[in-house]
Amino acid sequence: MSKEITVPIGVSNRHLHVNEEDLQILFGKGYQLKNKKNLKQIGQFAADEIVTIQGPKGSIEKVRILGPVRKETQVEISLTDSFKLGVKAPVMESGNLDDTAGITIIGPNGSVELQKGVLVASRHIHMQDTMAAELGFTDNEVVKVETFGIRALVFYNVLIRVHKDFRLEMHVDMDEANASALKNEELVKIII
Repeated sequence: MSKEITVPIGVSNRHLHVNEEDLQILFGKGYQLKNKKNLKQIGQFAADEIVTIQGPKGSIEKVRILGPVRKETQVEISLTDSFKLGVKAPVMESGNLDDTAGITIIGPNGSVELQKGVLVASRHIHMQDTMAAELGFTDNEVVKVETFGIRALVFYNVLIRVHKDFRLEMHVDMDEANASALKNEELVKIII
């Protein structure tokens, strides 16, 4: 690959995904998420609904739920958030909940005690399958990514996630964005 491959950034603030059962406990029987804003990934949206997450040391209010409803509830935070909450949230791929921390989620109608599901999501690139094939990337491949500007750096261990419905975007959490002074839609470069 000789061509430069740039990717727009999506800064991911703390958020959670809920399953149907937990949604009903948090917001009431028959409740459905309301779409506040569509996200770049097809079918994904920021919901109107917010909750409080409570750990052994502290809590964080106004944590947004992302839709649609999922099979399992998961809470994605930054390492800085984990210190405030007092939870040992591992850095791992979103959706892999093995050996993750637990937490209490408090909604307007009730609360849910998660035994697992709290993690710091690994930085990753969403890439459409046709683009990945054209560029020679495969699902779960790990690459390096260079940022630009006054706080330029290289991110190692960036996971590429390939799917037919994905739109090109690299997700980093708030800690990573602040460390490199990145903002939404700014471009970074995959190092070949």
